[in-house]
Amino acid sequence: MKYVQLGSSGLRVSRIALGCMGLAHPTGRNPWALGEDAAQPIFRRAVELGITFWDTANVYGDGTSEEILGRAARRYTRREDVIIATKVGLPAHDGPTGSGLSRQAIMEQLDASLRRLGTDYIDLYQIHRFDPHTPVEETMEALHDVVATGKARFLGASSMTAWQFSKMQYVADLHSRTRFVSMQDQYSLVQREEEREMFGLLADQHVSSLPWCPLAKGRLARPYGERTRRSDADPTGQRFFDDADRPIVDAVHTVADARGIPMARVALAWVLSHPVVAAPIVGATAPSHLDDAAGAVDIALSDRERAVLTLPYTPRQPTGY
Repeated sequence: MKYVQLGSSGLRVSRIALGCMGLAHPTGRNPWALGEDAAQPIFRRAVELGITFWDTANVYGDGTSEEILGRAARRYTRREDVIIATKVGLPAHDGPTGSGLSRQAIMEQLDASLRRLGTDYIDLYQIHRFDPHTPVEETMEALHDVVATGKARFLGASSMTAWQFSKMQYVADLHSRTRFVSMQDQYSLVQREEEREMFGLLADQHVSSLPWCPLAKGRLARPYGERTRRSDADPTGQRFFDDADRPIVDAVHTVADARGIPMARVALAWVLSHPVVAAPIVGATAPSHLDDAAGAVDIALSDRERAVLTLPYTPRQPTGY
């Protein structure tokens, strides 16, 4: 495994991040989740491969993902050897403190995440989306206080427009608050709209991208039309991707077949090649998925292969905001 500094921070992360949405108890949001027992081989394999960057959220599995991740970190590694990232902002429960980025919501949800994770600090605390109902000044001050108290080491953001992210960074600078060092955004061969504005902003601001959905919910990891339990049950994937993606999936299949390697390695190698990308978030539901992800780190695509992969792309609406 290779490691890289996250944005302008001194935090070093593995070039593959383990996405833990599916490493939770099955719920209405993600009925395809594995549950704790089935998740154990995945956490164990992550440690064996040096994938020490683990990403979750307070809402995954109604909080059970954080609980399972915390127990796995104590079981398979040391707290200081794993980078734990979690999120705040999406609805965790009813009421004014259950969602959003008000000071009250951030402080309540942070403490709840710390209890579930069984730790006294979070390495990377991320806002799950932009909150249009809370003044940016209030959010950035609350997040700054989270870092100042030592409950979080660094801050990250996720899936918003470039102008929203720029505004938040500007407010942080204006009031001498802690800035974001990462942006968790959707990026893959079938969703490249972040290249238009966000990636240029990230490069200018020395912020790293942590792409979610780098394999398009698995569609770039298998020939077009093959289905899995998750593809049949995950409404997010069904909403974000459609038949317009078939030429891109076929291109990945062509390159992978010529190299004699899994499609997932080709698709992830392409994502990893972008200069602002630090670590794509891989939502593994089997240990072998992590083997493919780790194998992508050392793949250098040729100019011809990159042309084959990128030629079929057509502009589309950004999704996931």
